[in-house]
Amino acid sequence: MNPGDGKRALIVVDVQNDFCPGGAVAVARGDEVVAPLNRLIAEFLAHDELVVKSRDWHPARTKHFAAYGGTWPVHCVQGTTGAQFHSQLLEDPRIVVVSKGTGDEDNYSAFDSTELARILRERGVKEVWVGGLATDYCVKNTVLDALREGFTVRALTDAMRAVNLQPGDDARALEEMRRAGAEIV
Repeated sequence: MNPGDGKRALIVVDVQNDFCPGGAVAVARGDEVVAPLNRLIAEFLAHDELVVKSRDWHPARTKHFAAYGGTWPVHCVQGTTGAQFHSQLLEDPRIVVVSKGTGDEDNYSAFDSTELARILRERGVKEVWVGGLATDYCVKNTVLDALREGFTVRALTDAMRAVNLQPGDDARALEEMRRAGAEIV
């Protein structure tokens, strides 16, 4: 794909305060994804290509949280500082924001319960580049759903970091994405 042909989109997955160092579900070195993603955001916008940021946008009470039967500590509650995008992540009015996890579902993928697939198709997107947090959860699920939706996918290893609840989850996630058809770059 040539820059500017309108066929690529960048999906920035969940680069929110609660997933960065000091956050409620901090990903080790999660803030290190900001610089490479900012370079890509600037490049895509300069070529008038679509940039999408996904975010966890949970209600205060949801089955996603351990306190209500789920897996995770309370994080990314709608309207809180933890749910805000990292302060150094580029903002621009052309960036589309999709919110996921707004109900009781886990919604790991940026496609889950959002209009992302429709938005991409309406813009004529054929190829998506995906980075963000975390490699082994929301990035992996976004990549796999993008492939299921028929998009060509590039997963950006320098622009993602993993939770690694189990050692090696990051490598397993990358291998799963590769096996499913994503180009790991």
